Amino acid sequence: MTVNGNDDVLLVHGGTPLEGEIRVRGAKNLVPKAMVAALLGSAPSRLRNVPDIRDVRVVRGLLQLHGVTVRPGDEPGELVMDPTRVESANVADIDAHAGSSRIPILFCGPLLHRLGHAFIPGLGGCDIGGRPIDFHFDVLRQFGARIEKRDDGQYLEAPQRLRGTKIRLPYPSVGATEQVLLTAVLAEGVTELSNAAVEPEIEDLICVLQKMGAIIAMDTDRTIRITGVDKLGGYTHHALSDRLEAASWASAALATEGNVYVRGAQQRSMMTFLNTFRKVGGAFEIDDEGIRFWHPGGQLKSIALETDVHPGFQTDWQQPLVVALTQATGLSIVHETVYESRLGFTSALNQMGAHIQLYRECLGGSDCRFGQRNFLHSAVVSGPTKLQGADLVIPDLRGGFSYLIAALAAQGTSRVHGIGLINRGYENFMEKLMELGAKVELPGKALG
Repeated sequence: MTVNGNDDVLLVHGGTPLEGEIRVRGAKNLVPKAMVAALLGSAPSRLRNVPDIRDVRVVRGLLQLHGVTVRPGDEPGELVMDPTRVESANVADIDAHAGSSRIPILFCGPLLHRLGHAFIPGLGGCDIGGRPIDFHFDVLRQFGARIEKRDDGQYLEAPQRLRGTKIRLPYPSVGATEQVLLTAVLAEGVTELSNAAVEPEIEDLICVLQKMGAIIAMDTDRTIRITGVDKLGGYTHHALSDRLEAASWASAALATEGNVYVRGAQQRSMMTFLNTFRKVGGAFEIDDEGIRFWHPGGQLKSIALETDVHPGFQTDWQQPLVVALTQATGLSIVHETVYESRLGFTSALNQMGAHIQLYRECLGGSDCRFGQRNFLHSAVVSGPTKLQGADLVIPDLRGGFSYLIAALAAQGTSRVHGIGLINRGYENFMEKLMELGAKVELPGKALG
């Protein structure tokens, strides 16, 4: 069943290990962006391994509003997108589709190339810290776009063909890197992007664009050079699997003392997580189809952990793993360097019995950009502690899944409010919970 809305309540009866097999499909941080890339082409594109999540539905709706035909392909999880008749969309319709997502900002470059103008409404997304969109607009101005701020959003136009430029990111932002890639491929001349993000999802997006006819070179020093071309075609692509979802289920297996086989999980994109998982005391086994994660018994070990951009420990891995760290012996130190407000979710864990103290200082590692700015961005987790069921209100996507893990690991029953938000990044998570033996139910209707 599909859960919609942010007011949904799930009853979780904790204390049962998660055991069994689930599948992860294409990455939330790649698939919607690959769908936007289809807008750049002069021929249809075919994307495989597409998950049924809210961000995909948002982009599908926005593409259709702009005249792109989107239909299911021949196999499950396949979309065919035909952009041959791109057209302007009604402002009110764009706003209605885009209010809950930040992805519409990535439509700017493709629409400027195809139509000469674009409209971007106010943007939503998870409240986990500053993710300013001004930099996106600054970049587009460097390419030659004109931007007018209006009451209902931003209106952009490109009186002439966009042209390549030199850009250095102040921080290797994934969103800003995607913006440059999707704009530079059809711009006139060469674009040089330094201090770029190099996440696996960025590399996969570059693969998509190269299949369409783009010329993109990646250097080892985080520099990406894009030589603009006059025209792009379509692509056929199998999206890389979601390493962030896979790690979430791995952390759930560890926290509940379970055993979960994640079909579709891939070692190469998860190597940093796997090293940390093993240091904590988790066990895993890799085969050609996926990775099995389990708690091998005995005590989990406390660790010092610092999040960072790829190839470091991803910030989206941090929240689910912190729940498992509440069951580790000793003091674990967590230093969050990517989103300044991401540790706010720990207050609910403390209500459940965890001992987590937040600090403004940079603990357990190097100084970061938040160190002198009064943000509670470091944590000390003391364990092991027994968690008890509680009333929980989901704050954001990864924090929400972390609350689910905590509720599953706790003794007693938890009421988890706002589970619809989890649909943004976890396909069919309710079905997966039941497949793993979780005891969950919607009030008035038992699910498992």
